[in-house]
Amino acid sequence: MSAPADNAKNLWRNRRIARSTVTVMLAFAAAKLISLLQTLIIAQAFGVGSELDAYVAANRIPELIVILISGGALTHAFIPVFSGMLTKGQREDAWRLSSNLINTIFMLALLLSALVFTLAPWLARNLVAPGFDALTSQNTIDMMRILLLSTIIFSVSGIFSGILNSHQHFLLPALAPIVFDLGILFGALFLLPRFGVHGIAWGAVIGAALHFGVQVPGLARYKMRWRLELGLGNRQMWRVIWLMLPRIGGLGVFSLNFLVMNNIASRLGSGSVSALDWGWRLMQIPQTLIGTAMGIVIFPTLAALSEMNDLAGKRGAMAGALRFILVCSIPSAVGLIVLGRPLISLLERGAFDSSASALVYSTLSMFTLGLIVHAALEVIARSFYADKDTLTPLFAALAGALINFVAALALSEVELVDAAAFSNAVARWLPWLGLRDEFGNVSGLALANSLGVMFEVLALLLILRRRWQGAHENELARTLMKTLVASLIMAVVIVVVDTLWMALLPVRGLNMTIARLACEGLLGLLAFALAAIALKMQEVSELRAMLRSP
Repeated sequence: MSAPADNAKNLWRNRRIARSTVTVMLAFAAAKLISLLQTLIIAQAFGVGSELDAYVAANRIPELIVILISGGALTHAFIPVFSGMLTKGQREDAWRLSSNLINTIFMLALLLSALVFTLAPWLARNLVAPGFDALTSQNTIDMMRILLLSTIIFSVSGIFSGILNSHQHFLLPALAPIVFDLGILFGALFLLPRFGVHGIAWGAVIGAALHFGVQVPGLARYKMRWRLELGLGNRQMWRVIWLMLPRIGGLGVFSLNFLVMNNIASRLGSGSVSALDWGWRLMQIPQTLIGTAMGIVIFPTLAALSEMNDLAGKRGAMAGALRFILVCSIPSAVGLIVLGRPLISLLERGAFDSSASALVYSTLSMFTLGLIVHAALEVIARSFYADKDTLTPLFAALAGALINFVAALALSEVELVDAAAFSNAVARWLPWLGLRDEFGNVSGLALANSLGVMFEVLALLLILRRRWQGAHENELARTLMKTLVASLIMAVVIVVVDTLWMALLPVRGLNMTIARLACEGLLGLLAFALAAIALKMQEVSELRAMLRSP
């Protein structure tokens, strides 16, 4: 194929990916806005107190089951196999595979949920949050059992998303998180007054049912065929399960990191678990809009290119996705650090006071240091899964988890094991981090997570560069440096504007804070855009080309 034909093909593919990414990003943004509304309601009711600690802790194991058997593990193994069968025209076999997986995963989720329901008291008091008092621990047990209902529903709904994404249909899977958050919002508005914090758990169950139902019309459109059979003799199903196992290990390591951090945070005082969760959830807003959206859209394309052995196509698609992530995530991280404190102050009402705001910002700032690598991991890990390699990301995750664990002990100053003596010594070498607050080094746990993921991403990228005979590293380095410069210019503008604002308009209050954030954010974005144009960033010209082409 000629170079002009290749360029036209790449431009068409980039435009399709860009449109799909924008669709997913807009849907995720709507979900995050709804989530922010429910966050405001929950913050006003509970702040970062023990009741919210109980809900956060209760959700860990049900969420772990979803992630391992019907979320990331299954979809990352299922989509390459299912997409390959569709590419080869094997639609009947593809529907048989999806039916067998739905039935098998549902039965597995049902059995695991029954086991966790029975063991909930032991899990809550010995594994998830051993530092809780008796009342908080009992609330954790009760809500864990409620949330297991959503786990069973998600076991099927997660496969629905994989089927639709394999057909390059991203709208309904992107709407699913929106209706899930609407369910939680319903619980916060109407069930919370009657059931207390348990109302949020029931809202999550309602949201899971909506997550399931909103995707059914898409399956009907593609004429999905479902059979009531486990298909234990289906070789393709066992192929998917085999590919799942290392991914389950990798996600298990990720979830174990949070169980360890929860365990440590529960020993640092009331509100520590909630503060850690608040910081993570706030960082997840840009990470989801940028990294997860791009990862979801690019994955079927990478899987199809891998099926065709198109090495150059894979390199180009992955590098393009990473450049998009760098251009979006770096200014987002800088903006969160500079504007994070007044942004979180918007939550200050009811039980969420200024001390809670300061604690949440301390964890958010440390999580934000890892925003770029968290977003990049969504694409880099999927590049391995597209090649049907789920082992390499597992080994990288294990190494990152080890770094996370050692750093968490060092920076939290909680003595869990004998190794903590070494860890505490390391922590004394780092007083300049300023991580200690009245609740303990909660923000140190967030920094530990960022360091672990940073190592994981760098290791995977180096391996991928060698395996794919390059990764357009010169383009990536150029984008990285120019985006950093533009983001620093943006930060300087925001700081200058903030200084002038506080000197000229020292009046405080909700409306003034919103106006201040809007002014500083818009001027910061304008400064970034002008700096990007002045630096002649390649992504600006590519965006113009995509907008001009029919």
